[in-house]
Amino acid sequence: MPRAVILLAAAAALAAPAMAQRQGAPFTIAETGEGFATLADALRQAGDRRATILIAPGTYRQCAVQEAGEITFKAVQPGTAIFEKETCEDKAALVLRGRGSVVDGLVFRHYEVSDGNGAGIRIEQGDLIVRNSMFLDSQEGILGGNPSGQRITIDHSTFAGLGQCETWDCSHSIYLANKGQVIITSSRFERGTGGHYVKLRVPNVQILDSSFDDTAGSKTNYMIDLPEGGTGLIARNTFVQGVDKENWSGFIVVAAENKNYSAAGLTVTDNDASLAPGVKVSPAFVADLSGEPLRISGNRLGPGLREFERRK
Repeated sequence: MPRAVILLAAAAALAAPAMAQRQGAPFTIAETGEGFATLADALRQAGDRRATILIAPGTYRQCAVQEAGEITFKAVQPGTAIFEKETCEDKAALVLRGRGSVVDGLVFRHYEVSDGNGAGIRIEQGDLIVRNSMFLDSQEGILGGNPSGQRITIDHSTFAGLGQCETWDCSHSIYLANKGQVIITSSRFERGTGGHYVKLRVPNVQILDSSFDDTAGSKTNYMIDLPEGGTGLIARNTFVQGVDKENWSGFIVVAAENKNYSAAGLTVTDNDASLAPGVKVSPAFVADLSGEPLRISGNRLGPGLREFERRK
């Protein structure tokens, strides 16, 4: 195909979504240019295909359930497509159970439901990638569980004002369970309001180049909880533990509930950790209940912190 034809085709593909949004449709299927008033309608039209839904700037009190397909939910301008308050199935703004999902550039805020697990995203099936997104002032940021080898990746995203322990079970900034892998990179966790910042019931984790700022936290627990064990890499992160804690005993805690996944070889290295002014306790940076050989080295710890504690 001549280069000029290719360029014209590419320009037309980009122009179609823009035209639909100029005509007042906030949700556009990028591949076809079809515009819709609601995200749920766009999802129904996408069906079981691979599709990208472009979301125009705005604040939306609506939710959607993905039942099929491989869907990308993408803000036209990152940080300007804001979803708030409205949940589907009394769960989340986005309930995902298609073949796969990508969430790119969206903001989720002010989610609360009766069981204490109101979330921006509930991932129930399929792999998930979240990038350039924000989860704010809700009971939970991302929640999900599936007995499969899911791969969930979270990159360049912010989690603030999340978590609670007021209901029968705590909720957390991120709480995921599967038989695969969770990867968290270049993300920020701050101002927690209960529970853990990251709780993962998975066999393999990577938590890299992220920050955990608990200085304005309230009634928080661990920074990272691996309650059933798990191996992988936790590296190049920054941790600051605040004063207002429900459980201050460890920053990273391994196998506190069960030993379902081997923690052998879990590597915690090249992290910075410190206590905020006014903290008068001496927590462990890593507390292990698995009894397996971990690899802990090269971490830079502030005064009052102990690098490692083995518990029974």
